[in-house]
Formats: sequence, C-alpha cells, structure tokens
Amino acid sequence: MPDSTQTLLLTALLGLPFVGAMGIGALRNRISGSVLGVLAVASTAIGLFLALTLARLSPQTLHWQTDWITFRGQSFPLSFQLDPLSKLMLVVVHGVALLVQLYSIDYMRGDARIGRYFAYLQLFVGAMLGIVLAGNLLILYGFWELVGLASYLLIGFWYHRPSAARAATKAFLMNRIGDAAFLLGILLTYVQTGSVAFGTEPLTTAVGLCLFMGCVAKSAQFPLLTWLPDAMEGPTPVSALLHAATMVAAGIVLLARIHPMLSPDALTVVAVVGTVTALWGGFSALFQLDIKRVLAFSTVSQLGLMVAGMGTGNVSGALFHLLTHACFKAGLFLAAGSVIHAVHTQDMRAMGGLRKALPYTFAAYVVCAAALAGVPLLSGFLSKEVILAGAYWWAGQRGGWAMLVPVGLLLSSVLTAVYMARQLRLVFWGERATTETIPHESGWLMRGPVLLLAVLSVGIWFSLDPLSAHHSPFFAFMQLPVLPEGPAWLAPVSMAIVAAGGWLGFRLREPAMNSKLALASFHYGYLDQLYQALFINPIRKLANFLHRADHRAVDGLVNGLGIGTVLLAHIAAFVDRVGVDGLVNGAGRLAVGVGQLTRSVQGGRVQTYIATAVAVVLFLLWWIL
Repeated sequence: MPDSTQTLLLTALLGLPFVGAMGIGALRNRISGSVLGVLAVASTAIGLFLALTLARLSPQTLHWQTDWITFRGQSFPLSFQLDPLSKLMLVVVHGVALLVQLYSIDYMRGDARIGRYFAYLQLFVGAMLGIVLAGNLLILYGFWELVGLASYLLIGFWYHRPSAARAATKAFLMNRIGDAAFLLGILLTYVQTGSVAFGTEPLTTAVGLCLFMGCVAKSAQFPLLTWLPDAMEGPTPVSALLHAATMVAAGIVLLARIHPMLSPDALTVVAVVGTVTALWGGFSALFQLDIKRVLAFSTVSQLGLMVAGMGTGNVSGALFHLLTHACFKAGLFLAAGSVIHAVHTQDMRAMGGLRKALPYTFAAYVVCAAALAGVPLLSGFLSKEVILAGAYWWAGQRGGWAMLVPVGLLLSSVLTAVYMARQLRLVFWGERATTETIPHESGWLMRGPVLLLAVLSVGIWFSLDPLSAHHSPFFAFMQLPVLPEGPAWLAPVSMAIVAAGGWLGFRLREPAMNSKLALASFHYGYLDQLYQALFINPIRKLANFLHRADHRAVDGLVNGLGIGTVLLAHIAAFVDRVGVDGLVNGAGRLAVGVGQLTRSVQGGRVQTYIATAVAVVLFLLWWIL
C-alpha cells in the first residue's frame, strides 16, 4: 500500500498543473506574458521533479483507490496506479511539455492572449497526467475527455482565423466519434465483467474493438485520421506537444492498458488498421507543400507503426518507439517552428537554401529527420527494428496473408525516407525562392530545446548496440517481454531501403500539382472528399429537406391551426355578442317594456280602472258573441 509520502506526492503531481492553469488564467491580465511563461515552466519543472521523486520512492507498482460512486450496490472507485508505463509517460509528458513551454516564451512573445495560451497548456498537461495515472477505464475516460477539451482550445487558439476554428471543430467532432464508441466499450465491459478495472482476460471481440475505437480517433488511425493534419493550424509549439509526443500518444497508452483484454481477432484488426494507417500517412506526406503537414502525416504514419506493433503483440516495441518518437518528432516540430519564425511562411516552395542562414536549426533538423527515417546509430532505427522484427515474428506464426503486415510496415519506412529527404531538399538545399525576408536563427530559448531534442535522438541513449535494441535497458525497466530478434537480413535490408528512399527523395523531381499522383497525396487519398460525399452532403441534404418540411408542413400546419383558431374565436365572439347577448338583452328590454306598460295601467285613478274594466267586458262579449 502507498504510504503517506507517496500519496502526498501523487496528489501534488496531479493537482499542480490544474492549480497552475487557474493561477495563470487569473493573472493573465496583470503580469507580462514572459513572466506567465516562466510560471508555467516552473510548474512543469516542479512536476517533473515530483514525478522522478515518486518513481524513485516507488520501485514496485502502487495502487491508490477509494470509493467514489455507489450505484445500486455497485461501487465505482476513484483509482490511480503507478507502474513502469506510468513512470515512462510521466517523464515524457513533463519533459516534452517543459521544453515546449520554454520554447513558447520566445515563440509566442507579443501575442495578446499569451496568458490563456499557457493556461491551456497547463490544463492539457494535467489531463494527460490523469490518463497515464488512471487506475481504471472510467477514470481514464474522464481525463480522456478533458484532453479533448484542452486540445480543442489549443488547436483553435487563433480562432480569429476561420481555418483554425474549422480545424478545432473538426478535431473535436471526429474525436467524439471514437469517444462515443470508447464509452460504449466501457459500459459493455462493465456488463460483461461487472467491473471497469483494467483486466487480464480477453473480452469479446466486439467489446474490444469498441475500446480500440478510442485509440483510432485520438491517435488518428484509419479512417479517423484527417483531423490531425488540419490541427496544424494551432501554434507550432502546440503541434509539438499535442501531435508529436503526448495527445496522440494517449491512444497508444490506452492500447497498452487494454492489450490483455483484446481477443486474438481484435488484435488482428488492430494490426491491420495500424498497417493501413502507416501506409496511408506515408503516402499522404509525399507531396504536401506545408512544412508542418508533412510532419503531421509523418506522425500519422508513425502512430500506425506503433498500433501495428500493439496488434502483433509487441507491446514493448510499440512503447519503445513511442519514447524515441517523442524526442525526434518534438524536435522536428520545434525546428519547423524556428524555420517558420525565420521566413514567415509554412509553404516549402517559398523556402530553400536555409542551411547556411539557420545552421543550428539545420543540424537539429537533419538529426531528427534521420532518426525518423530510421538511419542507423539514431534512435528511430532501433525502435523501428524492434517493431519490424516483432511483425515478422508474428506473421511467421500465422503465415499466408499475415505477411502483408510486416511488408506494409517496411514499405512505410521507405515512404518515410522519401518524404523526409524531399522536405530537407526543399527547405535547406537549393536557392531561396524569395528574398522578401532575411532569415536568421531564433534566440536560445527556441534554439536550446531543439538542439537538446536532437541530442536525445541519438541511439546511444537507448542501446549500447548501435544495430540492435533487444538488450536495451528500456525493456528491463518496462518489465515487458521482448520478442525474438528478426531475421538476419532485416537490418541490412532496412538500411538499404532507407538509403534508397533518401536518394529518391533528393533526386525526385517535383510533379505538377495537377498530376493524379500529387493530387492524391496532397488530398490524403481523397478521404475527406469521400466523407463529404458519403456523410456530410447527404446529412446536409437531409437537414435541408427537414428544414423545408418543417417550414412548409409543420409550420404551415401550426400557422393554419393558429389562423383557424383565431377565426373561430372571432365567429364565436360574434355569435356571443349578437346571438346570446342579443337574446338576453332583448328579453330584458321586453320585460322593461311590459313593466312600463303595466306600470302605466296601475296609475291609481278610479276612472281609469272603470274605463278599463268596461273595455275588457265589451271585448269579451264581442269575442264570445
């Protein structure tokens, strides 16, 4: 059981970013943006220190649990856990967030809403910590939705731009699709097992796939991958934080948590979806023109690689690639931000020849891009080899069509080398396409994090063997089994295809942007257009039809009933006024007339009475005779 010190550290660790978000939000109009940035950096640095301290004091897995909700005799606990996966992600989230916030102090300098920016970042960090420390599916889902809210706020931070507002809405809605299925999976898990705890027994395939849908949306897997490139409309540091190392990694963390709960058939689907995503993302990155969109599709492809690793049973390999990817992809995004900061454009056609003007950025970009492509001696080579070896081992156990998975993943590595070499050529080689601006290196607040991430992308930090990671201390730390090494030809072939892909990317002649291949890549396989044709346009037509039906039929019926009711009321009023009131008033007048006549007869004069009596007698005699 955790002791009081460990409980206090966990409480402080979870609460600190939320307190930071509220504090920065409250002070945003009272102190300068740079001071707010320093407060955010200090908060995250303290959080990193607390995470390292908690990990050192807790060598074994710890669980914190207390009753939260009781419904019909069933208790739903507030549960957190600290295990090797939590420790790894605590360091990744805090480390990347710390560098991003330090970078943002300079990058966002002068922005009128910088206080809100740092408050949103703190909110996001707190939500991510909740995900990695969650002890059951229900708690994880609560923080999962909070991450969605924070990402919506950060992607649409510059909401005055219509493209940013649309991107934030698109990300939010597409994630809701996966989150709805995820919630359904949690409910079905409770129905099937009577608990929402992370289990070790496989669920039915349908339930497992519902849980997997949460990963499909959050980690931008096929077919819910089109929100991620549009999310590049947010500030570049946000892209590094959300889409390179943390938010999209939440889906991989989820898969690691529920992996024992997935049936063999569900894991096969996971492997296929990951492979398709890796290929789709790699192809889509080939002919993008925006420097950040190339990196966004690269993230899609690398996440597909991790998901495929999970599907092939290679949990340790997928998490290893998650760690290495966090370093080199965050470095690439922040280096891209330095390039954008220097040339004031994201269009690679307006760049070129920047290696001399931005030497530090160029060096960091080359190292991180080479790590992403899988060049030997760098971290990406090691983690990719572990995933590819695991995929070949998995396919060898099944045979037949299963071999398409490792072949597809190997092909995605070729595509990675091609599009990264093309990007380096367009951005740093050749001649400047425009001389309107004079590019210059950014300050050390931006340059320092980029260089540090480039250094962390070197393979020596992860394995002493430059060509194999199977004896890396990472696997001993994670306490996960390592799959057998791949065939002897795998590493040489991987090196050869990376070299061939790099050569092709440098030599590749830019196709006309109206060519079929370039258009298919630029529009990421026309996936959005397909959604437009299959879902959005029919729903809009249905909405327009229902609007017209409501306006013409329902509103017409309601208006007709209203007009008829008013007309009937007028008729009723006329009948009441002329008929009923006329009859009553006429009877009254008749009574008054008769009364007046009777009163005139009763005058009190004897002569009148005698004359009247004689007249009546005469009338009766006349009537009788």
